[in-house]
Amino acid sequence: MSASAVSREGHHQPDRAREGALRPEPVSAHDAWATPERRALRELVADFTTREILPDLERWEDEGALPRALHERAGDLGLLELGFPETAGGVGDHLDACLVAEQLILSGGSSGVCAGLFTHGIGVPHIAAAGDEEQIAHFVRPVLAGRAIASLGITEPEAGSDVAAITTRAERDGDDYVVTGAKTFITSGTRADVVTTAVRTGGPGHRGISLLVIETDRPGVSRSRLRKMGWHCSDTAELRFDGVRVPATNLVGAEGTGFRQIMVNFAAERLSMAVQAYATAQRCVDLTIAWVRARQTFGSPLAQRQVVRHQVAEMARETAVARTYVRDVMARWQAGQDVVTDLAMAKNTAVAACDAVVDRAVQLHGGMGYMHGVEVERHYRDARILGIGGGTTEIMNEVVAGRLGLDA
Repeated sequence: MSASAVSREGHHQPDRAREGALRPEPVSAHDAWATPERRALRELVADFTTREILPDLERWEDEGALPRALHERAGDLGLLELGFPETAGGVGDHLDACLVAEQLILSGGSSGVCAGLFTHGIGVPHIAAAGDEEQIAHFVRPVLAGRAIASLGITEPEAGSDVAAITTRAERDGDDYVVTGAKTFITSGTRADVVTTAVRTGGPGHRGISLLVIETDRPGVSRSRLRKMGWHCSDTAELRFDGVRVPATNLVGAEGTGFRQIMVNFAAERLSMAVQAYATAQRCVDLTIAWVRARQTFGSPLAQRQVVRHQVAEMARETAVARTYVRDVMARWQAGQDVVTDLAMAKNTAVAACDAVVDRAVQLHGGMGYMHGVEVERHYRDARILGIGGGTTEIMNEVVAGRLGLDA
């Protein structure tokens, strides 16, 4: 069964209360995650993770990248098309895509696998949304089928969170743009076939930014691998553009609209990272419960020690709170509500829960938790990026502060 066979509905809608009848109980935001179609999708992802990822994950961690064949197998199952519009060959909504990442982690995968396998979730949504049929056919559909890999190029050596300050330049020359500059910390950058790149086509500030799709086999494109603390199986690169000629037909949307396109997609990216954070926390709770029940000290399981029991209880509480809040915010975001403040707080809440839980998980595993190749050790390393990528914790707090009226 492929993900394409999963229903495109998936949302439970309560019957409208008859006049004079008791008002029905509020529907939980969790309900949308547990429809029959989405339970089937979970089973598909769990099986995919067990068969296609877990046997080779440690090797991919050591090699520093995922194989292209994994993208092909995920594409064949329809896992890469989730959350994209039907006009671009997609199916379902953003919740479906997040559910896949959540279940992959719960089944023993990692956020590093999610970063490397689902980079298209940040690499081509802008192209799909712009609606150019030729661009969709050339760039989006092959990626959703797993036959090509896409990345997003925004961050520069001198411009990180301040997107409006990018300096990579794209000068119009006839039917081409000539691109000069550099991008860094680019997820899947060493393997990507195309990079949706933020370039400056106009003057200073956000109004001068456009998006341009750059094929990595063009003359003048060079890339070098970057080594990281975590996400070892997800390759990261620095890209350099030295007079790269790119057809003007690769421009995504109109000139000067790049900043707005980037900001629109940030909401989906931040929700995805929040889901990965609470899923990582839940996986570490599950692993820790199994460990403390089996581990014997002084003749009794660790699970019988009050100090251990209370720590595990706190881990479970923090995880449940983060999951509940993130799912609530996602439900309201999908309903079209203004959740800018809540979205920033949800990401920070999930990241804080994940940080606390993975730290306790390693501590309760003792020396074993510090060993390379033990799952909680990998989650500990991988979790650190979640408070940086997609908008740092500090940037999220600044978003919240601004919306609270502190500048009035």
